[in-house]
Amino acid sequence: IFVEMGFRVELGPEVETEFYNFEALNTPKDHPARDLQDTFYITDDILLRTQTSPVQIRVMQLTPPPLQMISPGVVYRRDAADMTHLPMFLQVEGLMVGSDVTFGHLKGVLIEFARQMFGEGRSTRFRPHYFPFTEPSAEMDISCGICAGKGCRSCKGVGWLEILGCGMVHPNVFKAVG
Repeated sequence: IFVEMGFRVELGPEVETEFYNFEALNTPKDHPARDLQDTFYITDDILLRTQTSPVQIRVMQLTPPPLQMISPGVVYRRDAADMTHLPMFLQVEGLMVGSDVTFGHLKGVLIEFARQMFGEGRSTRFRPHYFPFTEPSAEMDISCGICAGKGCRSCKGVGWLEILGCGMVHPNVFKAVG
């Protein structure tokens, strides 16, 4: 879906430094996401990546704008296994950088992705959220496909399923990549 929309696929290492996994993504040393319980550290500075976002840092260091890329891959977090969490899972990171890119473009791309991925009959919504590497930030939900948004066990009775986080690249991230 994303390739058809002009995005290229970029891959990156699963073993990262703190710079790529945290610092360049506007997550300072005292941020809770850097807690040893949340991350699998190999040494004091080397860890298993907690997200595919480090790939966007590497791509932006090497590629001047405009650019559109996605980065699918395995990520690792020290989560207790339950119905919605595992310590290893797949994630897809998307990035679109250009002088005229707006939050409207972001929403348009994601709504089109949801339409193609989940079908015409699903509603979408964006809720404000916080991520250190985006500003403004949002969570995107789709209406539950089991109960058609009425509420059931699968959607915890709310009619919506959270599918992704998103936002505009934070200015500090652009500073970190030069």
